[in-house]
Amino acid sequence: MPDTPDAAPADDAARATPAADPAAVDPAAILRSRDFVKLLVLAALIGIIVSVLGWAFLELVHQIQVGVFTDLPDRLGFSGVPEWWYFAWLLLAGVITAFAIVKLPGKGGHTPANGIQVGGNEPNYVPGIALAALATLGLGVVLGPEAPLIALGSGVAVACVKAARKDSPAQLLMIIGAAGSFAAISVIFGSPIVAAILVIEATGLGGPMLPLILIPGLIAAGIGSLVFIGMANFTGLNTSAYSLVPLQLPHFSGVTWEEIGWTIALALAGAVITQIIRRIGLAGAAAAVKKPWIVIPLAGIVVAALAVLFAQTTDHGAGEVLFSGQSALPGLISGAGTWSVGALLMVLLCKGLAWGASLGTFRGGPTFPAIFLGAAGGVAASHLPGLSLTPAVAVGMGVMVAAFLKLPLTAVVIATVLTASAGIAVGPLIIVGVVVAYLATLGLEGRLGDREAAKLAPPPPAAGA
Repeated sequence: MPDTPDAAPADDAARATPAADPAAVDPAAILRSRDFVKLLVLAALIGIIVSVLGWAFLELVHQIQVGVFTDLPDRLGFSGVPEWWYFAWLLLAGVITAFAIVKLPGKGGHTPANGIQVGGNEPNYVPGIALAALATLGLGVVLGPEAPLIALGSGVAVACVKAARKDSPAQLLMIIGAAGSFAAISVIFGSPIVAAILVIEATGLGGPMLPLILIPGLIAAGIGSLVFIGMANFTGLNTSAYSLVPLQLPHFSGVTWEEIGWTIALALAGAVITQIIRRIGLAGAAAAVKKPWIVIPLAGIVVAALAVLFAQTTDHGAGEVLFSGQSALPGLISGAGTWSVGALLMVLLCKGLAWGASLGTFRGGPTFPAIFLGAAGGVAASHLPGLSLTPAVAVGMGVMVAAFLKLPLTAVVIATVLTASAGIAVGPLIIVGVVVAYLATLGLEGRLGDREAAKLAPPPPAAGA
């Protein structure tokens, strides 16, 4: 495989944020200096800029989705969306994404099959990342907006600093780039706290350097969140289509032994399912590197076929399979009683395979499809004896996020925030599920890695040689 930014394993690539030399930097002295106050002001300005651009990007994605899959078919006189429509637009999404990857700097961003990756985004990568993300997210591919937002936030922040001061030191660019990522991700998750935990855990930041990254990042994320709320109120546009909000679930009062047992079972099942989907994504990524103009459009056709298959075999529309799933998530939970077990299993199958086809070829984030599939699996599991809807959904979301991202703390926080309406009693089950899924994922990856290494190992010498 060619030496590309995406070729590194997920854990290594996710921690590719440059680090300052601890011998050359005294973090405590910097925190007490006047220059750090100036840095916080700069971080606040970056938060404003990134949040406005992030809001504009997400609103544009939403308008493309509505225009292509709702308004345009109606204006052309179709009663509903014809099946060939999905194939045409997802094929176009593949062609545009292939162009961004092959022809523009930055290869359209990181490959989502490698998980969430923070860092390594230069300002000249921004056009390619934006184009690939708009084609991917706007035209129905099963990926989310969080990874492009992180990359765009970081790239725009660094570009702003370089425009103001061309000889900016590497440490300043690192801190401001991280602040841009904080601000961008807080837009979609609606919480600076979630943004902070995700970025810190994904990059492996810690030690005395952590406050230098964390404090400016929180300032940027907090200011960015306020600006995002203000923009939504000022424009009157509904942001629920592209920002997560807590789900309305029945109150959960206590844990039973049955629920603990089902939690462990769900965690193990989620780890296995996620590993299969990841393998599909990695295989697609390897093929896309060799023949991007063929493999990426073909992946778009596969996604369209799975969406049409789901619509033909259930009473639900193709939109449940297409897109990242964050806009469909509240409806899935509020309408859980309208879903049959068969339809839930079909959405898990079709959206799971479509997610796998998207992971290695298109550009976007893996988190939101994981959340949706975890919630759908939880709704299906709530039909099991002794397991109610609230813990099943909460555990399902945490398990899928932990198994794919391998960021257990982030998974716990996301699942807890999304199920806050149900009370704190579900928290222990989320933690148990996330830990079991995380450890099972590491075990599965270790076994598969050992098998692959054994295949590549030279044969043992013959007896007597």
